[in-house]
Amino acid sequence: MIGLEAENILYIQLEYLLRIAIACVLGTAIGHERRNRNKSAGIRTHAIVAMGSALMMIVSKYGFADVADYDASRVAAQIVSGVGFLGAGMIFVRNNLVNGLTTAAGIWATAGIGMAIGAGLYLISIGAAVMIIIAQEITHRVSFFAHAASGGSLRLTLVQKEGVIMNMEHMLESRRVDIAAIKIHKNKKDEIKVEFEVIYPPGFDKTGLISDLAENEDVVTILE
Repeated sequence: MIGLEAENILYIQLEYLLRIAIACVLGTAIGHERRNRNKSAGIRTHAIVAMGSALMMIVSKYGFADVADYDASRVAAQIVSGVGFLGAGMIFVRNNLVNGLTTAAGIWATAGIGMAIGAGLYLISIGAAVMIIIAQEITHRVSFFAHAASGGSLRLTLVQKEGVIMNMEHMLESRRVDIAAIKIHKNKKDEIKVEFEVIYPPGFDKTGLISDLAENEDVVTILE
């Protein structure tokens, strides 16, 4: 009887290890897509998040079975908030635009997949991972979804004359370019150096804008 019980325990724990391994595979698949996009969180991050979530879910669900009236959801509930801190580290603001939200959301979803695997919900976990990867691929390949607003700066040397800066502002605004900030430097009597912090609309033609600026008689030099 003791030998049979030990064999059953070994079989059960091998199944738990299998769940962690499957979570690793699914996390690796999601991380591979992120790495191909040159994102900060790639294969290792997603794989570890998935494995860790599966491990903690297994501990939460089965690790306290010898305790009377234990709450199996207590440890699992903390995974969501804990991964939230990890995802927050992926989000940063640059040129007045928020970056990293998709990667942070992917980390959060990967944790959910790991938890589902840990709970033994194989079909749901695999299906969710496939849907995440497909959604990422579609939104990057289809131009309607792929185009997004982008930030940047335009450093112009302008001929100093009345209304020249206002004319540049109107030119940018007429092309739906939002101006977030302006820095003006006067170092010569006949020239003004202006730096525009701008936000380009989705699918914006930056080359066309640079060409138009180059043809403007008030523009001496252009740096992007």
